[in-house]
Amino acid sequence: MSRLQAAFDNLRRAGRKALLPYITGGYPDAGTTVAILRALDPQRCACAEIGIPFSDPIADGPVILTSFSRALARGFKLDALLDALRRRRAAIGVPLLAMVSYSIVYRRGPQAFVQAARDAGFDGLIVPDLALEEAGELAALGRTLECPLVMMVAPTTDDGRRRRLAALSEPFIYYQSLAGVTGERSSLPPDLAGHVADLRSATGKPICVGFGIATPDHVRAVCAVADGAIVGSAIVRRMNAAVERGESSAAIAQQVSDLVGELSGPLA
Repeated sequence: MSRLQAAFDNLRRAGRKALLPYITGGYPDAGTTVAILRALDPQRCACAEIGIPFSDPIADGPVILTSFSRALARGFKLDALLDALRRRRAAIGVPLLAMVSYSIVYRRGPQAFVQAARDAGFDGLIVPDLALEEAGELAALGRTLECPLVMMVAPTTDDGRRRRLAALSEPFIYYQSLAGVTGERSSLPPDLAGHVADLRSATGKPICVGFGIATPDHVRAVCAVADGAIVGSAIVRRMNAAVERGESSAAIAQQVSDLVGELSGPLA
């Protein structure tokens, strides 16, 4: 059983909900990524999502785009990130998900990419720009190599398509709380609970909600109806500010750890 599957199984048995923090990989460098991941408490985080910087992402808002641009300007290299994770994976207590554009996967070749990700210690993939109709190969490779594919469902996705996405997604489903790009919002969509209930009728798999979740109150509200809350822009905003101040890797890791502690407070 993969670390990711085990984490969700353990949460379900304990009747607990999940926090899934997102950070930008290799930002401001690979060493800082490792420091942040080592600082995350596996008792508070079901897993960590690592966004792979890319020059033309399709679902990321301005905060995450800023971090991508800065990482690329600093010379981000995927192999350097994978190597750093591979060398320090035993010191990281949380499962890892790569959020990556299919352009990167395709350029390397799906099998080569999934194998490299798995060898580096990733436990799953999210590929937001991969269409359902083209996801079969990557999903099959993920199952074979124990690096499964997590699919995203939008509020505009029709019922039939939701069921097909849910069937392909392992071990949970990523539900976008709103259409559009990532970013902090002042409030959650009023129809969130209804959409999650509709999706739950299509699957027995855990449902984790992302997009717009930024505060402990948001986490509490999301986890009242879903199995987990995904927080990205609020965390990356704090990373951006720390990088602007020229803080050390240890200081950035502490900033992220402190925020994750605040966000996970409602789940304790």
